[in-house]
Amino acid sequence: MTTPTIDVRSVSKQFAGVRALDGVSVRLNAGEVHALVGENGAGKSTLIKLVTGVYRPDEGEVHYLGEPVAFARPRDAQAAGISTIYQEVNLVPLQSVASNLFLGREPRNRLGLVDRRRMYRDARDTLVRYGITVDVRRRLGELGLGVQQMVAVARALSTDARVVIMDEPTSSLEPREVDLLAGLVEVLRRQQVAVLYVTHKLDEVFRFCERVTVLRDGRLVHTGPVADTTRLRLVATMLGRDIDEVREHGATTFTDEHRDTTGAPVLQAAGLTRRPLLDDVTVEVRPGEVVGLAGLLGSGRTETAKAVFGVDPVDSGSVSVGGRARRRWSPASAIRDGLGMIPEDRKAEGIIADLSVRDNIVLAALPRLTTGGFLSERRQAELVDTFVTRLRIKVASTDQKVRELSGGNQQKVLLARMLCLHPKVLILDEPTRGIDVGAKSEIQSLIDELAEQGLGVLLISSELEEVVEGADRVLVLRDGAVVGTLRGDDISEDRIMRTIATASRAESSEAESSEAGDDDD
Repeated sequence: MTTPTIDVRSVSKQFAGVRALDGVSVRLNAGEVHALVGENGAGKSTLIKLVTGVYRPDEGEVHYLGEPVAFARPRDAQAAGISTIYQEVNLVPLQSVASNLFLGREPRNRLGLVDRRRMYRDARDTLVRYGITVDVRRRLGELGLGVQQMVAVARALSTDARVVIMDEPTSSLEPREVDLLAGLVEVLRRQQVAVLYVTHKLDEVFRFCERVTVLRDGRLVHTGPVADTTRLRLVATMLGRDIDEVREHGATTFTDEHRDTTGAPVLQAAGLTRRPLLDDVTVEVRPGEVVGLAGLLGSGRTETAKAVFGVDPVDSGSVSVGGRARRRWSPASAIRDGLGMIPEDRKAEGIIADLSVRDNIVLAALPRLTTGGFLSERRQAELVDTFVTRLRIKVASTDQKVRELSGGNQQKVLLARMLCLHPKVLILDEPTRGIDVGAKSEIQSLIDELAEQGLGVLLISSELEEVVEGADRVLVLRDGAVVGTLRGDDISEDRIMRTIATASRAESSEAESSEAGDDDD
């Protein structure tokens, strides 16, 4: 039996009492591209860091070229021949392309100084060999993210690595650049380099990889040849769903029977495109309607929400609220236009941990509570008390720091912040993530109550059950595009998974055209 280049044997890693990895084993063979997939929190990043010396395993071993290794730091792993290309480009933007390509191993002249002429020449030759055309003297930060990512790939290839770990390598790449990456992966395969390809894009698993390993909640749940599985089975395994019979029927054209058609859409987002993250995404929400966005990690759910709310710019597309086109794209103007948003990461993008519950709730409403430059303490207190009572926020007092609250109560504080602005549409990105079962039930009930009162809701959740139970209509996204629409009784976990796995853009467009025709009759 051939000795694997990398042999991870039953490794476990624990942080603050939580097992990030639990007895995981993975083998990487020379000349093989091995996919590593799983949802957020599955343990992919922890596994990479154990292999590359960022962490030490609590249990188990990592073998490299047949010998046990315990790298003290990533530099030692790189020196041994293990190169990592991270999703976030970790090069130096203020230095030239050539300097980044040879960072830490610059060619030097007889005096020990950097031989820049030789470095520029070697950099051009290296990049051209891999099909990359760029001025190597330019600062890296002046180039697009896609080009920066390709320089990072070329740097890894130029180090004579025995193992290359690619962490979401196409996240910033255009389709043309993805094709170029495919050629680079083939170069590695021919050079007998072992490649660990971490991705959330199933198309790339089947395009690039021979084997696939699936992690879920820190555990190994599947490993085997890509040829022996299907997209549907892979999706079901990643999400932890049991399917008695794996069906290959493709996407279904869903009827419009249960669609809520009372009233004009309160939110219309058309043709949202932000390359390479979003591609012609259209979303409509009617008053009192909960529209779910479903898809795997990286499918474009959060990117759609941020584009609608104006957090991220778009290359093209339009957004209208209450029939009026939005002129400015920013969160502040979105709030003025009648949109509210609860972000995915409440700690990093939502709450201000060291401020009080009161201050967190009124933060966005301060202009409305101010007259002549003076803040009305009475109106502020009335507003806070109203929402603390209405949302049943459990606090010792409204002066309590919000960081002292449970996750569920922190989420309610964010809801209160948005609701006190009286929005027409509320965008909820993972509203029940990281909170206990009781608080989750309360949040879900609040969403239903708000919809019944006429508020439009755009709901994003990684938990299919939450989308199925809470949404009147579901848009299924994959690779930044809408690939299916489900309504009413057609909404089920099985159909969402089948659509993620098998539907095409063309099928989705045909279904939408058919439904539009039905509405006209």
